[in-house]
Amino acid sequence: MKELRKLSRSPPEGIKYIPNTDDNIGEIHAEVEGPTGTPFAGGAWRIKLVLSQDFPNSPPKGFFLTRIFHPNIAKNGDICVNTLKKDWKPEMGISHVLQVIRCLLIVPFPESSLNDEAGKMFMESYDEYAQRATLMTRIHALKPAGGKEASSSSEAASSKSSGGIVVVEEQSSAKKKKLNAVVGGTGAKSKKKAGGKAKKKRNKDRL
Repeated sequence: MKELRKLSRSPPEGIKYIPNTDDNIGEIHAEVEGPTGTPFAGGAWRIKLVLSQDFPNSPPKGFFLTRIFHPNIAKNGDICVNTLKKDWKPEMGISHVLQVIRCLLIVPFPESSLNDEAGKMFMESYDEYAQRATLMTRIHALKPAGGKEASSSSEAASSKSSGGIVVVEEQSSAKKKKLNAVVGGTGAKSKKKAGGKAKKKRNKDRL
């Protein structure tokens, strides 16, 4: 597909085309970077476009495969945007669709929300919405410096956390042993001292 080759060579800003490993031409995968100045900055989301048999006469269906907190993106990943519905035109290409989806991260449309909680929060308290969206970004979509997937980062964090527990337990155990040794040593010294006093008393009585 000529358009996909072009998308691979020169993708739009913030978009990365991901070739399918199973040669399924009915699905297009891409990675969308969170725009700066938004709660999604620093994140990267894997999305999927499913092409119908009569594409481009009918629009593709879009899905977020990485979790996100957004008014126009359902919890199951469905995307609600007019470009993929009533405003679709056959001359619109895949590149245009991906750019529209990324723009949705900049300007949501809460009046046509698929995530009612996010839409209501966006309208009533943007600061609260932004905090929640940022938190979801850090948990599910934040990419480490090495460029690995967010899931790998989560596993690493989990492993690090578990390792921390072991270290704390080891440190606690070491402290207990040290404390016991100190207490035991103090007890031994006390016994030795008490024994010395008793011996001195016996010697004094003999005299």
